[in-house]
Amino acid sequence: MVGKLFMLLGIAASIYIAIVGMAYLSQSRMIYFPTGAINETPQRIGLDYEDVWLTTIDGTRIHGWYVPKHGARWTVLMLHGNGGNISHRLQTLQILNEVGASTLIIDYHGYGRSEGRPSEQGTYEDALAAWAFLTETKTSAANIVIFGRSLGGAVAVWLAAKVNPAGLILESTFTSLTDLAHHHYPLLPVGFISRYKYDSLALAPKITSPALVLHSRTDTIVPFDLGVGLFDALPGEKSFLEMQGGHNDGFYSTGQKYTNGLTRFLKSL
Repeated sequence: MVGKLFMLLGIAASIYIAIVGMAYLSQSRMIYFPTGAINETPQRIGLDYEDVWLTTIDGTRIHGWYVPKHGARWTVLMLHGNGGNISHRLQTLQILNEVGASTLIIDYHGYGRSEGRPSEQGTYEDALAAWAFLTETKTSAANIVIFGRSLGGAVAVWLAAKVNPAGLILESTFTSLTDLAHHHYPLLPVGFISRYKYDSLALAPKITSPALVLHSRTDTIVPFDLGVGLFDALPGEKSFLEMQGGHNDGFYSTGQKYTNGLTRFLKSL
């Protein structure tokens, strides 16, 4: 009986180790979900735009759209989440246009028409290249608001800590990727095996820009508590807007309250 018990424990341990090993090796595929086809452009919703091609520090060519708004004071640098590509963010481009902002939205390494393969460092380099493009060709740093949604929120925090924008908008994002992984995989030693950090909590105290944080209590992908935790860690002027709906449709489900919140924030800068 004892021998059989040890055998079962050994099998269970082997299965667990195999699962941990698979999680370690497949992290990139568990984090990034890029698609290549650009099926729609801002023209479909009546917005003028220009294709933008940038070269990152590592020599990778990435693609984006610059969507101008005549007479706009603010330019928003939009950093999207971990799935799809920029062509899936037309609703957001429409909203930002309606609140009176010009927008630059980019695809990370390996997303859409961008070259390369996605990685944590790659997303940071993409954001930095976009910032350089705006400040060198379009407007001054004092007129740029960085906007990050979901995974893009972590990229936005990293960039804001480095360049000090006029404002920072963080939507449906988290304290760190490790904290998020702990929520979804409580039985795995994620702190030990994780090769991706996206540690916004560590960078938040360096943020000096005014910030707006938006999150929904019914977000089943990024828990509400992680959004609140990041908000609490921001040291400067800040406001919180509670959204309705899920992780991917909160901005749409919240409706006019969402648009009004963005407008108030931009006017407050």
